[in-house]
Amino acid sequence: MLEDHIIESIQDGVLVINEEGIVVKINTEYTLITGVEREEILGRPLSDVRPNAQLVQTLTDGKKRTGVFRKLQGREYVVDMAPIYEEGKIIGAVSVCKGKDEVVELLDLLNVQQKRIQHLEEVLHSNYRSNYTFENIIGNQGGLKGTIAVAKKAANVTFPVLLTGESGSGKEMFAQAIHQASQRTNRAFIPVNCAAFPKELMESELFGYETGAFTHANKMGKSGLFQAAHEGTLFLDEVGEMPLELQVKLLRVLQEGKIRKIGGVKEKEVDVRIIAATNQNLYERVQKGLFREDLYYRLCVIHLKVPSLRDRKEDLPELVEHISKNYTVNDRKVVVSREAMRTLASNAWPGNVRELKNALYYALSMMTTHELEVSHLPEAVRTQKQPISHSSQTHTDSSLADYVQIAEQQYIEQVLNQFEDSYSGKQQAAQKLEISVATLYNKLKRIYKG
Repeated sequence: MLEDHIIESIQDGVLVINEEGIVVKINTEYTLITGVEREEILGRPLSDVRPNAQLVQTLTDGKKRTGVFRKLQGREYVVDMAPIYEEGKIIGAVSVCKGKDEVVELLDLLNVQQKRIQHLEEVLHSNYRSNYTFENIIGNQGGLKGTIAVAKKAANVTFPVLLTGESGSGKEMFAQAIHQASQRTNRAFIPVNCAAFPKELMESELFGYETGAFTHANKMGKSGLFQAAHEGTLFLDEVGEMPLELQVKLLRVLQEGKIRKIGGVKEKEVDVRIIAATNQNLYERVQKGLFREDLYYRLCVIHLKVPSLRDRKEDLPELVEHISKNYTVNDRKVVVSREAMRTLASNAWPGNVRELKNALYYALSMMTTHELEVSHLPEAVRTQKQPISHSSQTHTDSSLADYVQIAEQQYIEQVLNQFEDSYSGKQQAAQKLEISVATLYNKLKRIYKG
């Protein structure tokens, strides 16, 4: 009979009993594993031949049993059991057994595979790890003190964070520091530059795709960065450049905590903390229809403004020392002349810390003595002038009162940039200015009226 050939071809031991507990079928592999000869058991009640056989109990309680260890006559093996149904009624039961050596071999193979998976996860996490902590941020006791205080509070919760600030001001450094100080520090930190990916590619990078989702797709499919960041942090840099159709999908992830691969039908839960960054005014992009308003408010739960370098010039000496500290000329530590430091301080640094680093790297390359002079700086830095904004323009015929008012306005704006744009931030700014919050608001009304 065909069913006899099927059972005989199975490489595990198979034994079948009918509803009366009589053995009706066994295969050769069963006899090899258990040591029981076919004529000893076939056609006889299983309980007579195999005392305490649990397969008989399966006839009455209908329960499946897995991984049952048996040791009889020096033979050791593991048995799985299940009832056989016909039209809802139990008409028999089947047991499938493997020899102990085979089970051990399979367990060893499983352990090897688990170690490979663990290794791959470790490689993945090592490729996507944050390097910066709050201690690494220069200015934590100066111009960035207030910003860092807010960021540390943000690290204690899992709400989305929106970092705003000019290019090169250190937004990713803050994102990494928030991740490092959070409970997710041992998981992946994955940065994604939303402006760097073509629109068609970005969706597959973020969400992954199933096998055969599109032409030239990997035959094995692909896991997206959201899955890679599970239980970790996904840093969306230049989030304002994200296409509108992808903004819809990102909003759903934030709302539901689920993703769906391209070409997939099932959703998968993900636990990802989102930190987004932009050097644009996102609210203006909302007004122009380039960014979804609902997504803006989802991302802007905690808004952190990273001040530009020109607004925290008090940090400049420490930054210069930090950047140049590992360089020597003729085995002597580099020092910066007063004139060079004054030149650095007089610049506007539109490229912020990134531009400052490049200028210092150039100067360090040009030096022949251990003292960094103005002549070593790039020409653009030597000739650059501090830009004068409309609020800081002065004339020689201005009154002293006008000049004092302009200076006050500049200082208030500088202090405000150190704190979050919220009532709490205004309170902190007022405290630093040693005035009341009401007085600060009155001054702001005067500054920005019209």
